[in-house]
Order: sequence, then C-alpha cells, then structure tokens
Amino acid sequence: MTKRKSRSVAAVLAFSGTLTISGLHKFYLGQPLWGVLYVLLSWTPIPKVASAIEGVWYLAQDEEAFDRNFNLGKSATRNSQRVSNQVGAIAEALRELDALRQDGLISEYEFEQKRRQLLDQIS
Repeated sequence: MTKRKSRSVAAVLAFSGTLTISGLHKFYLGQPLWGVLYVLLSWTPIPKVASAIEGVWYLAQDEEAFDRNFNLGKSATRNSQRVSNQVGAIAEALRELDALRQDGLISEYEFEQKRRQLLDQIS
C-alpha cells in the first residue's frame, strides 16, 4: 500500500524546485519520468517555471481534487471515517461479547480469544 501524498508537501517541493533542484515534487508524487526530465532540463529555466506553476496549482486545488489526481481518489477523510466506523463496530462487538461472558454463555478463555481477534482487526 502506498503512502498518501500530502498537498502541502508537494507544493513545498515544487516551490523549492524554483531555487534548487527541480523535479523533486514529481518523484514525491510518483512520477519519476517527469522528475528525470526536470533534472535533465535543469540547465534551462523551463523546469523552474514549471515547478512554480505546479506549486501554485497544488495549492489552488482543494483536497478532494488533489486526492483524485495524486492519491488514486482516496481522501484522508473517507479513510478516517471508515476506520472510526470499524472501531465503533468492533467496540459494539466487544460489548456484546462481554455480555455473553457475564451471562455465562462463554468462558473467560473464549472471551479473551475472541477479544484479541477483534482488537487485531483494528491494526
């Protein structure tokens, strides 16, 4: 699984390309061929101008548009919402499991095994 790309990191790398090595933002965003092209053209002003334009473009996009373009459409809010829904479901399952243990329908050992299985699903 690839790590989620940050819009602000991409913008900072793009803007730094106007002063130092151009193309670092392309490598960061998973576009190594473009990054190599920027480095090869670094003796011209073209990559520096392009980097500045792209830095502005990254900042002008909202998070959703950036995610669509560079994070395979996966937004951080959707992922965190899915995780919180999963945690809520597991918490509810743990409460039900504890009720079964308290009612004597499962043993302490069975409760502990199932509890660990449920908690392993979170990580």
